[in-house]
Order: sequence, then structure tokens, then C-alpha cells
Amino acid sequence: MTEQQAGPGAGPTSAADTTGSAPAQVRRVAATSAIGTTIEWYDFFIYATAAALVFNSQFFTTMSAASGTLAAFATLGVGLVARPLGGIVWGHFGDRLGRKKMLVFSLLLMGVATVGVGLLPTYGQIGVAAPVLLVVLRLLQGLSAGGEWGGAALMAVEHAPPGRRGRYGSFPQIGVPAGLILAQLVFLVVSNLTTPEQFAAWGWRIPFLLSILLVVVGLVIRLRVEESPVFAMLRQNRGRSRAPILEVFRHRPRELVLASVSFIANNAIGYIFLAYLLSYGTQVLEVPRNTMIVVVIIGSLSWLVSIVAGAIWSDRVGRKRAYLVGSVLLVVWPVPFFLLLDTTGFAAMVVAVVVLTVGLGLSYGPQSALFAEMFEARFRYSGASFSYAVGAVLGGGFAPLIAAALQQGYGTSMAVAAYMVVVAVISLVAVLLIRETHRPAAPARLS
Repeated sequence: MTEQQAGPGAGPTSAADTTGSAPAQVRRVAATSAIGTTIEWYDFFIYATAAALVFNSQFFTTMSAASGTLAAFATLGVGLVARPLGGIVWGHFGDRLGRKKMLVFSLLLMGVATVGVGLLPTYGQIGVAAPVLLVVLRLLQGLSAGGEWGGAALMAVEHAPPGRRGRYGSFPQIGVPAGLILAQLVFLVVSNLTTPEQFAAWGWRIPFLLSILLVVVGLVIRLRVEESPVFAMLRQNRGRSRAPILEVFRHRPRELVLASVSFIANNAIGYIFLAYLLSYGTQVLEVPRNTMIVVVIIGSLSWLVSIVAGAIWSDRVGRKRAYLVGSVLLVVWPVPFFLLLDTTGFAAMVVAVVVLTVGLGLSYGPQSALFAEMFEARFRYSGASFSYAVGAVLGGGFAPLIAAALQQGYGTSMAVAAYMVVVAVISLVAVLLIRETHRPAAPARLS
């Protein structure tokens, strides 16, 4: 990025930062980022879906249904705790060895952990070892996810032309709702092709075991793309950092803190949507499971579209403005969100999730470009990955658990809505303090 395009929170490092790759390569990298992150997040989200639907009866059978659900959501949060460590490890080697290699390793690790969950014996078969192993596999998923996003985001942004970094940076972002849609569809198909007894006994394992096929496809695709031109030039000019995470803390502490805090609300509210909503709808509101899955799928489609729209808009008006609009929406919508949900009417529930996911999309779409532009290339992988991972831990890791506990403790969804508003306000303050990193080109003047 040039000095004119970058704000005070970033700086130029090489000519590759201002040119991008050939159009064909940019399109290939964009497609690879989208497909790869979709597979990675499919693995992550089938765990969240299973935690909401079946893990309480498979791994926490000695507890009540409500306590088992809380325990299942707690294992969901454990994976998020491992993400900062994954961000540090993947970020270090991504800044030292390259973006592409780390993307391949992260996908392999996620695949191994996910298939492991699908093969894991239940509590009734091996006792307390079952939930212990479940936690270990979830930690491996968290390590993988901690480095996956940073690599995919940087590959897309660093290959992209300067004026379209937001647009191309949206491709790894759409992997989140796309992975969620894929996970929900697979669970929907499996649950409809099996009886409730069959689904509880073995059907829930099928989505996890299918991951091996998706991982093979993802690896083939990722091995065919070229390394980021920015990293290639850093390596050629011997400009790589010896200790990138230390440089981030030394040179960009403000950006590190603000980036992390800005992501808290998006992750917390996103996890309430993708993990808690299904449990809340089926267990508290007693809406049929298939109906709730359809509502989640519709919301995921809205999320995907708004991610792309927010990213493209950020190329025109700046990253901060697009991020800010989404952040404000996340502050004002949680109360109407639950008021509409609690009617249990299908149309009202759809409106609730569509508006919520528009807020999520507008505050997530520009994120790849924003976080990349906040850190110099020599420690960019470390800075972006660590910020993303810390924001995920502080926001999303235990959000479903907190939401379920608030609902049980107060007996009203308004307690959950209040929690969402609090985290949204915290992130809004951070967004307001972020310095704009992208200066849109002035429109040509007619003579």
C-alpha cells in the first residue's frame, strides 16, 4: 500500500504492496480463499451444530439436559481459547516461511481434528475419556482456525489490485457463512434421512466424516496457487522479520488492541446466531428443528451477501465507515431481534436474522483489507492473525455458553439481548478509534 492509501496505522514495505498480481492469478487466489475457508469453517461449524443438537446426549450423559447443553457449549468455547496460540504460531511461520505453506498446514490439522470427532467413542463407551478427547480435538480445531483466517485474508488482499482490496478480501470472509450453510444443509439432509434414534446413534457422525473428502479437495486447490507477491518480495529483499509477533507488540500496540476489540461484537453476536440460536429455538421456543435450521440458512445467505456488499462498499467509502455502519446496527438490533424471535412466527424470525446478519456482514466484509492495512507486511500475518484470534476469544468463544446461562438464570431472552448490546457498544468504541487505512480514489473531474 502507498502512503496515500494507508493511514497512520500502516506503512509501505514493497512495490508489490502497490501493484497486485495478474488478473487471472487474482481470480484464482480469490476462488481458492473462498473455497478453502468454506471447508475450514464447515469443519468448525459442524462442531457448533452438533454441540447444540447432540453432544449433551453423547458426551455428557450424566448431566441434566440443560447442564449437558451448557457443557457442550463450554467445549465449543475451548476451541476459541486455542486460537491466539494458533495465531502466534501460524503468524510467526507465515511471516517467516510464507502464507501458502501455513494455509496448507492449517487445513490438514482442521481435517484431522474434525474426522477425529466423527470417530470418537461416546461417554457410554469409554466413560470420562470421551469428553476429555472431545476437548483435545476441539483445541486442535482452535489452533488451526487461529492461523487459517490470517493466511487466507492476506493471500487475497496481497494479490489484489490496490483499489480492490476490500472486494477481493471478502472472499475469505464469505467462507464463514458459506461454511455454516454447508454444515446446516448436511445436518438437515442427514437428520431427514435417519430416524431420531439413528441420528443420535450414528447419523450425527456423517457430517464430520465427510470432512475428509472436502479437505482433499481443499488441499488440491491450495497447492495450485502462487505465493503472495508481497511475501515473495520480502523474501527476495531479505525483509522478513526474525520475531514478527514481538515487532507487532513493539511497533503497533495500538492497532493490535483496537483491531482485537473491534472484532469482539461481531464474533460474539455471530456465535449467538450460528451456535446458540438453534438450541434456543428448539429447546426454549420449541420450534421444530428443521424450521430453525432453515431460518439459520436464510440468515447465513443474508450474511454472505452483506459481507460482499460491505467489502465492495469499503473500497468506495473507506474501511472504517462500512465497519461503523455494521457496528451501529449490532448495537440497536439485539432487542428487536429477540422480540421477533419470541413470536415463533416464521416470517418474523426470518426478519430478525436477516437484519442481524446485515450488521454482521457490514462489520465483517471489510475486515480482511482493514486488518491487513493496519500492519506492515513483514509482520502482517502475525498482527492480523493475533488480532482476529484475540477478538474471537474475547467475543465468540463462550458467547453461546453465556447466552444459555443468562436465559436459564433470568428466564428471559432480554438478558441475552442486553449482553449482545454491551459487547456491541464495546466494539463500537474501538471502531470509532481506528484510523482509516484506505483512501478511496477521487472521482475523475469532467473538463
